[in-house]
Amino acid sequence: MAALIFELPDGTQREVIVTRLLNAGYAGRSQADVAAHVAELAEIGVPAPSTIPALYPVAPYLAQQTGTVPVQHARTSGEAEWALVVDSTGDLLLTAACDHTDRALEAHGVAWSKNAGPDVLARAAWRLSDVADRLDSLTLRAWVTPPGESGEVLIQDGTAGELLPPRHWADALRERGELEPGTVLISGTIPMREGVDQFAGRWRVELGDPATGRVIELAYDVVPMPEPIG
Repeated sequence: MAALIFELPDGTQREVIVTRLLNAGYAGRSQADVAAHVAELAEIGVPAPSTIPALYPVAPYLAQQTGTVPVQHARTSGEAEWALVVDSTGDLLLTAACDHTDRALEAHGVAWSKNAGPDVLARAAWRLSDVADRLDSLTLRAWVTPPGESGEVLIQDGTAGELLPPRHWADALRERGELEPGTVLISGTIPMREGVDQFAGRWRVELGDPATGRVIELAYDVVPMPEPIG
């Protein structure tokens, strides 16, 4: 099980021993955005889902706060998302996340691909109740750095209002008996910008609160593993 520590704006820390990790998929409020995401994935060979929204169980140890993601090949990429976290007190936290996915494996099974890479979470968080009145205005952005380059390129730029809200998922988890300490749910993502290569050497994701100017950020390098022997 993964042990995560989140720092709140007042400087206090909350611990989470992750016992359940879930990845939402195709979770846009706009059917046009969902169709766009389905089309994006179809371009790289991923079949359309049978149910929208989807929910994929992921091995809990894949919830990580890390600056490095090792990969076995070049066709992997992240996604800008928020994460709903139930901390050790039962309080609901909100943070930035990036679901790093094996796109080659995704063509054979989305659930398999979600278990082939980590869900990277930021080290800061907000209490959900503190931003509940302005959730839809929270910004969600991602930048990628192409391999061998130093400059970032904006690949995703939207708001949390484009996705099903945290309360939707909190209610769904409560009905399933899973809204309990140690549960982490990743939100699903917003569309990527056309013409930007998602198979990048670095990802950076930012969840912003325009009302306060506060930003939660994560970043990590995508590091190729050595070739296998044998």
